[in-house]
Amino acid sequence: MTALTKYERLEAAGLWRGDPDAQRRDVIVSLGDATLTISDTHETALTHWSLPAIIRLNPSERPALYAPGEDATEQLEIDDDTMIRAIEKVRRVVERRRPHPGRLRHWITAGLFALFLALGIFWMPGALRDYTVSVVPDPTRDAIGQRILTRIGRVAGQQCDGQDGHDALDRLKSRVLAAPDTRVIVLSGGVQTAAHLPGRITLLNRALIEDYEEPDVVAGFLLAEDMRRRDTDPMKALLEHAGLKATAQLLTTGDVPDSVIDSYAEDLLTTAPAPLDHTALLARFEKAGVRSTPYAYALDITGESTLELIEADPVLLADATPLLTDANWVRLQGICGE
Repeated sequence: MTALTKYERLEAAGLWRGDPDAQRRDVIVSLGDATLTISDTHETALTHWSLPAIIRLNPSERPALYAPGEDATEQLEIDDDTMIRAIEKVRRVVERRRPHPGRLRHWITAGLFALFLALGIFWMPGALRDYTVSVVPDPTRDAIGQRILTRIGRVAGQQCDGQDGHDALDRLKSRVLAAPDTRVIVLSGGVQTAAHLPGRITLLNRALIEDYEEPDVVAGFLLAEDMRRRDTDPMKALLEHAGLKATAQLLTTGDVPDSVIDSYAEDLLTTAPAPLDHTALLARFEKAGVRSTPYAYALDITGESTLELIEADPVLLADATPLLTDANWVRLQGICGE
């Protein structure tokens, strides 16, 4: 056995007995290549023990007590340090080489636990959020959107409610959007330009109407915001902001805490709109028959960052048809009644 190379033919004195009722005898213990030989003082072999089968009966105690196996009746007492170290080294080598089914089971259990933990951290929140978004009914979406709108109104400014202006806004919405159930609301303040809420609510800052000479600008923002709504479900955006606990509460109770509503409303007021792919956006402008150049200059007065929207405008000015009559555009500009 390679573990015992430096202990070849090691001998030491010991005390041995063949069974529990026998007297202990002085013996000579010889360490061989694969066996432990126990001989009397006349060098007559009394027994041979297989080294791999030897067990220690009193770990860490002295003198050391050994047996040739689990059910053996023989017992050997050794007080020699060198012999004890040699036998213990053999036992350690044998233990390392022996199959450990329990150890494998522990590793498998630990691996499964790590897998479930990773799933819980990285996969479950997204999966729960996506499932919740898919099952939230329209009335719940409408109610949550209205709560956010109410909170925004308290913080940043009330809705503009001029009736003539609303009629003109409805005409523009019907002309630009293929979504008749979308509610378009103009706010006296709050959102930077435009935003969307659950329940098909689109918010517009009054400046998009009052600060420009043509309705093409506000029409462009309507198209852009509708594209964002289609790209990212507003309910999903809310739940990403809300976190796992609020998502689970919405799924189980159909409600969202007021604190989440307040926090999300404030976030909408301070977060810049998500950027859009210009190629896809130009396709929306072309389908709606809306010029993209006015919208591009409203985003960047220099036109440097929106040059693609200007140069690739799908509707030439000479071919464009008015989005609103002059009278309706004037009515829309007065929607805030000031």
